[in-house]
Amino acid sequence: MYRGRFAPSPTGPLHAGSLVAALASWLDARAHGGRWLVRMEDVDTPRCVPGADELILQQLAACGLVSDEPVLAQSQRGALYQQALDKLMEHGRAYPCGCSRKDIEAALQAMGITRARHHAAVYPGTCRPDRGGLQGKRPRAWRFAVEPTGGNVHWTDRRLGPQTQNVATEVGDFILKRADGLWAYQLAVVVDDAAQGITHVVRGEDLADNTARQILLQEALGLPTPAYLHTPLVLGENGEKLSKQNGAQALDVSDPTAALNQAAGHLGLTSHAGPPAAALARWVLAWPHTG
Repeated sequence: MYRGRFAPSPTGPLHAGSLVAALASWLDARAHGGRWLVRMEDVDTPRCVPGADELILQQLAACGLVSDEPVLAQSQRGALYQQALDKLMEHGRAYPCGCSRKDIEAALQAMGITRARHHAAVYPGTCRPDRGGLQGKRPRAWRFAVEPTGGNVHWTDRRLGPQTQNVATEVGDFILKRADGLWAYQLAVVVDDAAQGITHVVRGEDLADNTARQILLQEALGLPTPAYLHTPLVLGENGEKLSKQNGAQALDVSDPTAALNQAAGHLGLTSHAGPPAAALARWVLAWPHTG
């Protein structure tokens, strides 16, 4: 059975871009006769705003989008993430890293590698066990050991089509548990999707770049890989992705129909003047991604 989810981070209220992802994931679930879940991705606790989780649920409910099952919070699921990390360690796929960002930048400079603007540095593998490990450094974080021969990942996005990424060369060994002790998004989302039986992931196109890393983790942990669909982004006036970081306004749900129609239009659906329930029912029938 189809099981989908919407997983916002409670760092503030939903904005117009958030509603596009929420609506798309809800419509996809309903068009396939499936279940739709809401999960709070609050693993990055310092960035979370008290009360934002309840506000998000209220905004969703005003638009007729209500989770079919109790809402889970990542901040309560650390034991599951630790079990996954332990399993990766047992199989030699996770190792401690003592590098700071400054260390990584210095190592890349010494190798003659220049980091592209707006791109994260590719970890050079300094602390890999096969390169001498920590070498006296204090362990700061835990990384996933990407196998150089298995880091080239291929998958098909239901909207974007065939995708490929070489994680070994484009990302490197990525973080599983941060230096501040918080769990990294990549590990948490993979563990939670599997634990909740998620079969289809519908989310914003800005997260498409994460898919290859998550597939590698799923394979290493023996977990199933969901089908992925990445929705078009809502852009701000500066041409960048609409987000809380660049001043996106809180979603106004005083007129839920207007808010939903704006989101639906971004998904290529025609507007509907009726109440939210009627509009949602119409859009389920018109949803193009039912293959």
